[in-house]
Amino acid sequence: MMPSVLSAFSALDTLAVLLLLGAWGGVGWAIENPPAGRPSVSTLMHRYRRDWMSEMITRQPRIFDASILATLRQGTTFLASGAMIAVGGVLALAGNVERLDDAVMGIGVAGQPAAFWQGKLALVALLLTVALFKFIWSNRLFGYCAVVMAAVPNDPQDRHAVPRAAQAAEINIRAAINFNRGLRTLYFAFAALTWLIGPWALMIGTAGTAWVLIAREFTSQSRGLLMED
Repeated sequence: MMPSVLSAFSALDTLAVLLLLGAWGGVGWAIENPPAGRPSVSTLMHRYRRDWMSEMITRQPRIFDASILATLRQGTTFLASGAMIAVGGVLALAGNVERLDDAVMGIGVAGQPAAFWQGKLALVALLLTVALFKFIWSNRLFGYCAVVMAAVPNDPQDRHAVPRAAQAAEINIRAAINFNRGLRTLYFAFAALTWLIGPWALMIGTAGTAWVLIAREFTSQSRGLLMED
């Protein structure tokens, strides 16, 4: 059984999967480590997060800051819940691949063994699981940030005020980095679904996803607005 399953995946399938994984890691690295003269939206937001915590020191009361952080945590909770449901859906589909085999009948890939489809769905489930872990950790970091923010003294002249605000900013940045990693992984999980059609579809889906992510980080209108000082 195993040799027949492995033979169902061609060298083109292997190449397509490697392209997906390479684009997933490469796009993330490019966004988080951009050239000094061309920062990404994600790195530009780091400065604004640090400025936010600096302004928080003198803002009384700090209800506004608490409200923003609560909104950020709600976003991570929502996406973590969505990713968890999606993982369950993919696993359920993997246990009933006969329907999937019928659904794709007519495009030249029907009639494959169950493990063939389960292997493709496993890639999607893996990416969704990684995204879920990133969102959970991001939510936890935003919680740490909330505690550190609460520890910032109300007196701006207190010697702990500025250092603790800086600590809160860096934790907030780490939370945002993990949140963005989770979002990018979700994008590529959707791209991985195109492998159900075939390796060429996966390559096209991967290229399109990578282009969208790079464009939004380096050529979007929002980036131009953030660059204005």
